[in-house]
Formats: sequence, structure tokens, C-alpha cells
Amino acid sequence: MTSSIYIAKTVYGGDGIGRLGDGRVVFVPGAFAGEHVKAEIFEEKRHFARARLVTVEDPSPERRSLEPPPQPGMVYHALSAKGECDAKSSQLAEFFERARIALPGGGVSAKPVAGGGEEDMLHYRNKVTYHFAKRGDGWALGYLAEPAHEVVDLAEDVLARPEINAAMGEVRRSTFALLSQGSPEVRRSVERKETVTVRWTARSGVRWWLGDAPADVVLRESAMGRPFEVPAGGFWQINHAVGEALVKSVVARCTADAGAAADILDLYCGVGVLGISCAVAARGHGTVRLAGVESGREAVDFAQRNAATNGVAANFTANRVGGCFRRLKVGPETTIIVDPPRGGMEKGVAQWLAGCGARRILYVSCDPATMTRDLRVITGAYDVESVEWFNMFPRTARFETLVSLRRRT
Repeated sequence: MTSSIYIAKTVYGGDGIGRLGDGRVVFVPGAFAGEHVKAEIFEEKRHFARARLVTVEDPSPERRSLEPPPQPGMVYHALSAKGECDAKSSQLAEFFERARIALPGGGVSAKPVAGGGEEDMLHYRNKVTYHFAKRGDGWALGYLAEPAHEVVDLAEDVLARPEINAAMGEVRRSTFALLSQGSPEVRRSVERKETVTVRWTARSGVRWWLGDAPADVVLRESAMGRPFEVPAGGFWQINHAVGEALVKSVVARCTADAGAAADILDLYCGVGVLGISCAVAARGHGTVRLAGVESGREAVDFAQRNAATNGVAANFTANRVGGCFRRLKVGPETTIIVDPPRGGMEKGVAQWLAGCGARRILYVSCDPATMTRDLRVITGAYDVESVEWFNMFPRTARFETLVSLRRRT
């Protein structure tokens, strides 16, 4: 069944939503706020429906293309940079509204990609993970397309760094040779690995591997002009320019008050980038004490190494945050940085933060749903000072957020 639908807004994830004649909400991927479209209903539930975009009858002024995305995940391919920015700002504000968390007077602040133009929205990923699959007499290598989980073959990745694309020919040739020409044992071993990962850093160049990351590969990175090392399988922001802007904003918030950063506690610290960068910047205020917690032993070893390289005295602990927060020392001058995985903080951590008494909490997140879930608890004792979002993943549904909270007096 084909229906004419007015798209009221673009929701998190990239779908446009409108209403059918019977009042049910309908989700239409590829349609954007303010558009009138024709869409074919393919799934109907009691309270909502899903539809495929057929034609755009009245396009948004921010629509720049009617062509489908060149590869999976690019839900904002057809929107201008401004249109994508407006959509994501609106979505983040709505998460706060639904969670009943008061925004500061300035509302949500967007940090655009570099210059914020169309040219800054592509070729930014410094890490990609591709899947491979048998395709006729050969093989395909690329991203998985939802919902069928089929591999879309990519000779070029428009989101990946130019350096990664330059190496793609060799990556594909080597991978396909192992899959097609190796011994049966080699082919079975490669097929079990299922993925190819390619990473680039300005200091280490392009490295790639099949399956799990090799334990002996160390990548050299930098943040705010300072050197950091990260294991091949370790976390680093995939967009260098926007990642740099995020670190600078965290540092600025951490050092906003004289003496506020005398004690820094970095939870879910990874290899220590945020905490170490803040500690270096805060040294002008006097003695700085830095501690961090991360569940991965390897990441903690690298955090300790990075602290020493940058001349920072630090104590990083390998543990679950949820398993040790009652033993952490927090005072009235402490700044706490939390950068949890997409699933948010573990049970009990938000409650502990609300009662810990730290002067400021800086919450970094790539998932606004789990972030606002945690903030609902923390804001029982803390006020939201600022909300900044960073377009870490242009043309895709996701973005990064930094929320600064100050203890209520």
C-alpha cells in the first residue's frame, strides 16, 4: 500500500517520521523533516508502521540529492551539512526533553566538522572494519547492509581516509588471494576470521589485519600535540579532527576554574587520553593528582605508559568501574571524567556519582539514550552547565556528546 505522508521530523537513527490517516506513526528511511513523500508500507504494527520511500513530492530545502547512499550507514547522504547538523541538534535536545533534564540557557551547542562544509563530511574514518563473503566465483569485501546482513562490495570507501583508500587495492588483493589460492587449511582459517580491519595514523601509516588485532602491533597517535600509543585493538576516536576538538573541549571544561583540576578521576579511561591531556593542561594550577579506571589490562598498561611519556604522575587501575567505585577517593575539588561504552555506565555508577561530592563531572558519550538515562540520576545532585555535541561520524546517524555538570550547592 502506497501512502502520501508529511514528514514531521527526522528522528535519531535517520528515519523520517509522519502519521498515517489512522493516526499511527510511520517511519520512512530516506525522508527528512518538512518533506511530503509517497511511501510504500511494508510492515504494520498496532501503534506504528514502517515504509519504503517511493518518491519525494515536496523536498526539504536542505535536501541535496535524490540518489541513494553510495554505501551502508550513510543515512544523511542526501542532506546538506546544515541539514544534518540541524537534525542531530534537534534529536539531542529531544533526548533531554524526554528525560526531563533541564538544558542550560544556551541549549545544545553544536561543534561542526572542521570547517563545517560539505567537503569535511567525507574521508574522515581512520579505522574501518570490513566483512567478506563469497560472491559468485570471487569474493566481496565491504560493509554489511541491514537488514539482510549482505556484504556490499567496496572498491573505494567514501568515509575512509584517503590513505586507507590508497591501500585498499593491496588489502583486497592480499585477502582474496588467501581466500582463493591458499591451501584448504589457510582458506578455512581466513574464513573463520570473518573481518578485515584497516587503521591509519599520521605517525604509523596504514596497518591492516584479518580477524583479531595482532598483539604485537602498537600504533602511535597524538592529541593536542602530545604523543600517545595505543594497541592495534585499542580504542581511539575514528575522526582525528573532531576527536581533537572533543579533547580540547574536555580540557577547557576541566580547567575552567582555578584549582578545579587539582584532582582528576578518569573513569572508563581507555589509554588515558582525556585524563592525561587535562592533567598536562592543569599543571599551571599546581600539583595535579590523576587516577583512572579501565576494565582492560592492556589499555591500563598503555595509559600508564602514556602518562610517563607525557610527564604526568598517574595511577591507573584495571578494574570494572562498577566493581570499585566505592573505593575511589573523591574530594570537593575533584573533576571526574566519564567516557563509558555505548551501553552507558554499569549499574550503580550513576547513583554513586550523584552522591560522590566532586566539583564537576564531564560525561562523554556516543549514545544519547544511555547518556540521558544516566544523567537523570546524576542531575539529582548536579546541574547541567553545558551540552556540546560533535559530529564525529558525519553522514551517519551517530554523534558524540560532552555534558559538563557542576555540583549543586
